[in-house]
Amino acid sequence: MSFLDPTEWERSIFTGRWTPASSTAVSREPATGEPIGEYGVASESDVASSVSAAREAQRAWAAATYDVRAGVLRRAAQAFVAHAAEIAEVFGREAGAARGVATPQAHVAAEECYEAAALAAMPAGELLRSRVQRLSLARHVPVGVVGVIAPFNSPILLAVRALAPALALGNAVVLKPDPRTAVCGGAVFAEIFREAGLPEGLLHVLPGGAEVGAALVAHPQVPVIAFTGSTRGGRAIALAAAEHLKRTHLELGGNSALIVLADADVEAAARAGAWASFRHAGQICMAAGRHLVHESVYDSYVSTLAREATALRVGDPVRSDADLGPVIDERQRDHVHSLVTASVSAGAELLAGGEYDRLFYRPTVLGRPPLDAPAYAEEVFGPVACVVPFADAEDAARLAAESEYGLALSIFTRDVLAGLDLAERIPAGLVHINDQTINDEVVAPFGGVGDSGNGSRHGGHRANLEAFTEVQWVTMRQAPPAYHW
Repeated sequence: MSFLDPTEWERSIFTGRWTPASSTAVSREPATGEPIGEYGVASESDVASSVSAAREAQRAWAAATYDVRAGVLRRAAQAFVAHAAEIAEVFGREAGAARGVATPQAHVAAEECYEAAALAAMPAGELLRSRVQRLSLARHVPVGVVGVIAPFNSPILLAVRALAPALALGNAVVLKPDPRTAVCGGAVFAEIFREAGLPEGLLHVLPGGAEVGAALVAHPQVPVIAFTGSTRGGRAIALAAAEHLKRTHLELGGNSALIVLADADVEAAARAGAWASFRHAGQICMAAGRHLVHESVYDSYVSTLAREATALRVGDPVRSDADLGPVIDERQRDHVHSLVTASVSAGAELLAGGEYDRLFYRPTVLGRPPLDAPAYAEEVFGPVACVVPFADAEDAARLAAESEYGLALSIFTRDVLAGLDLAERIPAGLVHINDQTINDEVVAPFGGVGDSGNGSRHGGHRANLEAFTEVQWVTMRQAPPAYHW
């Protein structure tokens, strides 16, 4: 029997067990339009009942010993590995991801679960000094119920990095996957953690639209929201959460700069630049939208990048060896194409791509766009690279910093100290010298500044402890002191 048995998840939501949903929708492959299955769509009332059940289950989970929680996370990691091939297939079909993107998903998710298992055993706090005769300590306690809202582009990794540590630290989780990836971003988690033996009621999976996310954010018994998605969506969530004085961990959009200095290995930089702009059809928050290249090597760089773009194979990600699959839907394709055509009309040179077949958008290189051209100034979230020359390091720093976003930054140079000096003048949450912008590790802090989010909220034990626990001060005395006015 299939790990993702459709007789289990079709037309249902997960509340610790599969429960028939009041409404349904069909998930389809963007590459072919073929149906994957009919998933259950959650309602606002489902959010209320799930939060109530999660709060009830969380009390016993928080009281469980660390080895119990760690054991569940380790078994979840093992399940991800055991079912990696099936997870890669459904991810490739539903998210339109090529094999090079789809195949590692389950294995990286397993790493996240192993790291979370170790997190469960971390010290619970610290012993404090006190002026008086008492035991004084600060301890980390679970927040209770964590709301996780995940996007379509990498629905497994961008959910598990919040879901796994939240569970490891004694919380319950209500997960709202994007409805476009309700199976790989929702049903996969339900089945993995059910197989791992997670007690019933601690994980709820509620696919749905914006109204479901809004209900989760507004619920007074969900004190923490972990959201990955667009900057516009993040602003709305932050505004709504502020009314309830709840914490948000926002990982938002980007328009990352990739800088090539005059002394760089141009061929290597251009190949890396192609990866940074075109991987997963550019639907990655860390993707390099702006390639800033020293004027002395500009022509060499842009011709190599265009050649790389032209050579990439675009097609069905599951039934071929395509390098790139489709963009997620027609709305996204039309958004990408409108930015490209408007930028060409504004004066950008179309050096590669700029065309599509159905949802398959060709990798596109735009040379010397005006700095106000939309494909340069905005996040495209498609396979588009804008290449602009600069005169010197000061010019490069100015161009790179002229963006509301501040997620990833890449600098290519043979002088790594000069690269680091340049990076210190450009706001960014992630800096990679002599590497491209799409980098992530489960042990490393991840997050952006400016319109890219509110800092590192994921990755590494320190960030996860701060993200999913409250710090509580506790004192103990042998006997009550005598107080005198």
